[in-house]
Amino acid sequence: MMRFKLVRVLVVLPVLGLVPAAGWAQEAGDKADRPTIRVTGESTIHAKPDQAELDLGVVSQGATGQAAASQNAQKLDAVLAQLRKTMGSGAEIKTLSYSLSPNYRYPKEGGQPSIAGYTASNIIEIKTGDLPQVGKLIDVATQSGANTVQSLSFTLKDEQPVLSQALRAAAVKARAKADALAAALGVKIVRVLHVDEGGQPVQPVYTHTMTMRANDASAPPTPIEAGTVDVQASVTLTVEIAQ
Repeated sequence: MMRFKLVRVLVVLPVLGLVPAAGWAQEAGDKADRPTIRVTGESTIHAKPDQAELDLGVVSQGATGQAAASQNAQKLDAVLAQLRKTMGSGAEIKTLSYSLSPNYRYPKEGGQPSIAGYTASNIIEIKTGDLPQVGKLIDVATQSGANTVQSLSFTLKDEQPVLSQALRAAAVKARAKADALAAALGVKIVRVLHVDEGGQPVQPVYTHTMTMRANDASAPPTPIEAGTVDVQASVTLTVEIAQ
């Protein structure tokens, strides 16, 4: 009896297993045969920045590495003191990079170069939400010893709300394209089968300082215009259509 029951079980299981496999194959075939339209909508939102990032610092040269580093540290300490005094206790300042490297002299007649001195560079990053103060911060830094301004960028503290707005606009454009195509082809949209969304990081506005201002406290303030930042998004729709 045990052997007879075992044989029945083994025979029935493969038969039962064929049922869902056949159903899956039919369903896959149905999906493959569905007529679809695929469209993409894009949107760019121009937003007013609410944060500035300023990279500046001190580059110093000396006969020895110690001399260059010591001179650099003294000047940067003075710059930091004035910046913190101007920005208050909420100042966001951090070291971005530091380097100390030899300067080589190359003989005209060729041969091995010799060390002619050393260059020390210390770059800091400043973040502030007080955009009208950016020009003043540049002036304070340069007047207290900073001699290089690498870049100034304007961006958003929180880009998600603007990105969501861009995605909504892109989705509306994508659906409008799908509706227009369906109407032109004499078909109707049954449902949305798939949605792909894409968004690019905020494109900050960069300002590069090419020349340094003289360390003159009486000079006119550095003019700074924040402009706008661009937030881009795209939405791709795949919709099923029918007659």
